[in-house]
Amino acid sequence: MQDRTNFPMIFALWGAGLGAAGQYAKISVIFDKLESIYPNAASALGFIVSLVGLVGILFGVVAGLLVAHIRFRRALLWALWTGAAMSLFQSLFPPLPWMLLSRAIEGMSHLTIVVAAPTLIAQLSARRHRGLTLSLWSTFFGVAFTLLVALGLPLVESQGLASLFVAHAIWMASFAIVLSLTLKRLEIPSPDALSPGRIFRDHIAIYRSPLIAAPGVGWLFYTFCFLAILTILPPYIAPEWRAWVLGSMPLVSIAVSMTVGVAAMRVLTAVQVIQVGFLLCILALIWLLYVPGGPVACLALAAALGLIQGASFAAVPQLNETASAQAQANGAMAQMGNLGNTLGTPALLFVLGVAGYRGLIWASLLVFAAGFAVHAWMAWRRRP
Repeated sequence: MQDRTNFPMIFALWGAGLGAAGQYAKISVIFDKLESIYPNAASALGFIVSLVGLVGILFGVVAGLLVAHIRFRRALLWALWTGAAMSLFQSLFPPLPWMLLSRAIEGMSHLTIVVAAPTLIAQLSARRHRGLTLSLWSTFFGVAFTLLVALGLPLVESQGLASLFVAHAIWMASFAIVLSLTLKRLEIPSPDALSPGRIFRDHIAIYRSPLIAAPGVGWLFYTFCFLAILTILPPYIAPEWRAWVLGSMPLVSIAVSMTVGVAAMRVLTAVQVIQVGFLLCILALIWLLYVPGGPVACLALAAALGLIQGASFAAVPQLNETASAQAQANGAMAQMGNLGNTLGTPALLFVLGVAGYRGLIWASLLVFAAGFAVHAWMAWRRRP
């Protein structure tokens, strides 16, 4: 256990996380322009975005086991250099099959970073600072998307599409160099040797554990709704408010996570903060039920989601003392997060088509209620 928090290393690891989020964001922000590069790709073009998430669904828990086995520092540096190489390769816009293969490899790089980096952050943080440092980590997706919209799109307009991929490669390589020079190997006991049978057994054991599985299972319900709500809600917001509200919602989530969420974790456990967040989400959705697309109600929902965001990552080391168990929990979070992001939007779009706006709100409300209930059930299972 660290007596002091190594804040410079925390920020370096967060910077690596921004690069990992950039592996998603660099494609999302220019997706409409890729049709001119791959005019005959049709629906296959969607896999350029989704392959990274698909790798996370399939191998999230496996990554947690492997990262602990091959050592956190080594795995993180491998992932950063691999990510840099894939971005540089993608800047050449190779034939679509090669581009898709590079995205699959990038998926493993992304998965390794999002397992190794928060585990290392927990190890480099004093217990009293873990709520703060892991809440900072939880902002990496929102911050990366904001930066790529604010800085990446102007770069593309002035220098062309390839420049965005080159810039991302430079970012990844820079943090690989910084971390290789500054991140010391931590004295963490190595887990037992891996085998296919061991991986299968551990996969089951992880999801049966109310300690290891809890952050990830709760995260599933958060991610199921977060991206879907940002995608589906805009038409119901008044046009004069729409752009401002949509731009503000992720920022409000980040701000609440880093302020109210961190303060709340001084008096409540991380799981209790998550549950408060789910309950406040339900109240905000009831508000939206009676005031469809209300700007203040939308921002209230974003604030409630911010509590879940930071506390979910902070729950990992609160519930799991060893680095190996934390890596497994972070792997489960990656797996459940990718599953939620992948399934949430199409599922809620289907509900919207069948039951309309009120059906969408009620379905989202039930998802958040299920998130609260699952955490309550796992807390009951953890009782001595």
